[in-house]
Amino acid sequence: MTSSREFRRIPELLVNTGHIVSRYGLVIVLAWIGFGKYVKMEARVLIEHSPLMSWVYELAGTTTVARALGTMEIVAALLIAVRPWWPRASIVGSVLAVVLFLGTLSFLVTTPGVVAQHAAGVPVLSALPGQFLLKDLVLIGVAIWSLGDSMQAVGRR
Repeated sequence: MTSSREFRRIPELLVNTGHIVSRYGLVIVLAWIGFGKYVKMEARVLIEHSPLMSWVYELAGTTTVARALGTMEIVAALLIAVRPWWPRASIVGSVLAVVLFLGTLSFLVTTPGVVAQHAAGVPVLSALPGQFLLKDLVLIGVAIWSLGDSMQAVGRR
């Protein structure tokens, strides 16, 4: 039988586990998507409709832009991952992740086909690109948390 003292430790264990899963889940997502941009994935359809980012194709080709974004995602992932040993680096990685997610979230309002239909006056997101982009709302939240957590770690040292 579990004592009340042991039961009170469960929330702390869940919070600590959630922190680890959040940080390294973000690392895996960023790195995986970043590596994908070297192989096949690209964001041309999203970027070319963005008033904030469409100009990049005038400076560089599709492959160069995809690999530059992929590199930034991989770098952000690596920097976030080193938080236990090097929280200052994690601050940089977290800021980079926030900027990257702000960019992708802007596509929700600039990309045609995000809203597939309206149901009872409520917009329904398309599977692609709408639902694909919506996950970045949670990911930016984790990146913001990672930034604050890393800043607190630097402050404690």
